Amino acid sequence: MNEKINIRGVYFDNVNMDEAMEKAKEMVKSDGFSYMVTPNSEIVQNCIENRELYDVINSAELIIPDGIGVVYASKILKTPLKAKVPGCEVAEKLMEYAATTGDGVFFFGGGKKTEEREAVSTLAANRMCEKYPGLNIVGTRDGYFTDADVPDIIEKINNSGAKILFVCLGAPKQEKWIYDNRDALKVNFAAGLGGTLDVFACTVKRAPKFFIKTNLEWFYRLICMPSRIGRMMKLPKFLFGTMIHKNKGFENK
Repeated sequence: MNEKINIRGVYFDNVNMDEAMEKAKEMVKSDGFSYMVTPNSEIVQNCIENRELYDVINSAELIIPDGIGVVYASKILKTPLKAKVPGCEVAEKLMEYAATTGDGVFFFGGGKKTEEREAVSTLAANRMCEKYPGLNIVGTRDGYFTDADVPDIIEKINNSGAKILFVCLGAPKQEKWIYDNRDALKVNFAAGLGGTLDVFACTVKRAPKFFIKTNLEWFYRLICMPSRIGRMMKLPKFLFGTMIHKNKGFENK
């Protein structure tokens, strides 16, 4: 069983990439439903500010640190996590794995089909199938829906026979959606993965390797999308709050 590290009330699995992958594969192979969440500093700060999110996040069977800010916070609190484990990379490795097992995969999220292009989920499925021959994408659905659509979406997912479900609606909407519908979903493994389908579809590019290796991927995203500045401000707020949290001697949330 993996060690859990409490970072401001979120209980992260203390895993590196290989360990996270082993646990994810076990969940795919196991009967019943399990889900993975990928909190970064912004998501943890959202939990601090909206405490009902703690149950949504901490109920997941696998909680990986998808952001260098979380790793820095773990060091500030003297409970260091082993490594940053990007959810996008876990997702791609799972696609590579599923291509060898034939396990069905469903993509839910991303932009709608337009006159200029297919829906992002369809583009992502096509590109992943080209990259990993044998990959079995059994269904896709864009991320635009109302509450009235949810039963039909769940039925489509369940009828597809998928074992793996990627929900890419943005945080915390995707985590809440999985949490609220976990008893109705018949997949083995679900994961909330933000903009991963856009990366798979090549409608959004990941940062160049230099930015990833130097833990500046967040800065690259800010350069490309200055409108994210409001969201990015949660990172210093989270880290400064963690310093205060430590100095006051808090042990829990």
